[in-house]
Amino acid sequence: MISSANENRNLVIIGVLSVAIPVVVAILMFSSLKTGIESDWVSFLPHLNGMINSATSIVLVAGLIFIKQQKVKYHKTAMLSAFVLGAIFLVSYVIYHASADSTVYGDLNGNGELDASEEVALGGMRTFYLIILLSHIVLAAIVVPFVLLALYFAIANKIDKHKKIVKFAYPIWLYVSVTGVIVYLMISPYYQ
Repeated sequence: MISSANENRNLVIIGVLSVAIPVVVAILMFSSLKTGIESDWVSFLPHLNGMINSATSIVLVAGLIFIKQQKVKYHKTAMLSAFVLGAIFLVSYVIYHASADSTVYGDLNGNGELDASEEVALGGMRTFYLIILLSHIVLAAIVVPFVLLALYFAIANKIDKHKKIVKFAYPIWLYVSVTGVIVYLMISPYYQ
């Protein structure tokens, strides 16, 4: 059993991480400061991230199937796998955005800007892409504390609290994972 002091400490850590992770990602997304790492392996990271999001989506669905079948051991393995994949994704994502400029959706000539002819060629697809991307980013930030709490409650064997939190965490996490794949598939033709 976890003591009250330890639980409070753990909840504070979850709170700090829940704020720090989205803040660091936002700084990297909107900052012009870059690490200076320019290498083929860095340019591969968006493709790796697409694969990680795909794998995460699969293990999240598997985790749901396992728990519905009352296969708790398999459920735990699937959900821990999803969490580890999420952590690997986050590290890869941070390295990429700290090292490379963001790719502009629809930038056919690769100059980092969307000119009028490129915008016309995209039509409504850019609006669709931006809606998916924006919902993905906002919900990715929102889901962090829910996922951390769900994991904590599962590890602490507080299953009632775990069940309550996953009612919110799971669908958001799955949406973020699946839209991550969609965003990747839509923007990947524009990677240089």
